[in-house]
Amino acid sequence: MSGPQCCANPPTLNPSSGAGHVEKVGGLDSYVSGSPDSKLVILLVSDILWTLCGYEAPNLRKLADKIAAAGFYAVVPDFFYGDPFVPGNAEKPLQVWIKDHGMVSSWRSLCYIDSVLWIVEHQISRPSVNSTLQVDKGYEDAKPVIEALNSKGVTAIGAVGFCWGAKVVVELGKSSAFIKAAVLCHPSFVTVDDIKELKVPISILGAEIDQLSPPALLKQFEDVLASKSEAAVRYVDSFVKVFPKVAHGWTVRYNVEDEAAVKSAEEAHGNLLEWFVKYVKRAWILELLKKQHYQRSVQYKEEMTDVRIFAMLIKTCITYARAVMITTVRNAKSNSYCCAVRKMGSSK
Repeated sequence: MSGPQCCANPPTLNPSSGAGHVEKVGGLDSYVSGSPDSKLVILLVSDILWTLCGYEAPNLRKLADKIAAAGFYAVVPDFFYGDPFVPGNAEKPLQVWIKDHGMVSSWRSLCYIDSVLWIVEHQISRPSVNSTLQVDKGYEDAKPVIEALNSKGVTAIGAVGFCWGAKVVVELGKSSAFIKAAVLCHPSFVTVDDIKELKVPISILGAEIDQLSPPALLKQFEDVLASKSEAAVRYVDSFVKVFPKVAHGWTVRYNVEDEAAVKSAEEAHGNLLEWFVKYVKRAWILELLKKQHYQRSVQYKEEMTDVRIFAMLIKTCITYARAVMITTVRNAKSNSYCCAVRKMGSSK
């Protein structure tokens, strides 16, 4: 996130781009695309710090439209609160911007800011300050968005994170209560320990040329996810793919005039869509089946109740008829006896 690759190929932000529109979701301005009646939602979490693939980025909105065309409701929240960080802005340098947005806890702020500035200044390959990065802000901001979507009757939510956003998605994926499937695109600051805590199916799409999540690290992720024997690992379905000849950020910061770059990006988009179709739609189908099973169970119980009531009614009728018959027979016998007595009396 904070290395030189994260600052490469910044897009021209366009607040009017995309086929969707902007509305409030969970308190955040969000670009939304697709039918609001859809019960399936995909949350797109962009890189927060550098605003290089923020919610106004045309390529990201184009991807949201593509996801919406597949039958999902795509939501891209503005985690910047309308105040993105702009590199080179003397009026609001990085130190001030980070503090304003609460990106780090107070006792770590100075260490983190100094580390980021030193990284950018010296153009080093991979920061050694992973533990100082705080994702609490993005994670906490994402929860009201998810709650707002669930309140509208959404059945299943998937999430895809880019760079820093991948870390937020991983945090959401540590509980199946928030999302049903996750996709990480050129992730930053995701650790092996994070991967071990995942509770939802996850697809990781990485770049061959990536200083933040190099192929060697992605291989560690893959090994952890594939291992069922490791006691600390809760097995989840997974997919890890390293795209050749592409660099960090290629899924959303590609040059639309570069045919090879577009092809690689579209391949990644196809992979993430397949993942969401497989796991988010499947979660929706399972939920429907569960509801249908419940409804059939209720209906069966109601039908059985009706049968029991009918059976009790029949039993009551039979009991009553039997009682009537017994009474009738007794009366008949009594009448016959009385007649016989009368005849004997008259004969005397």
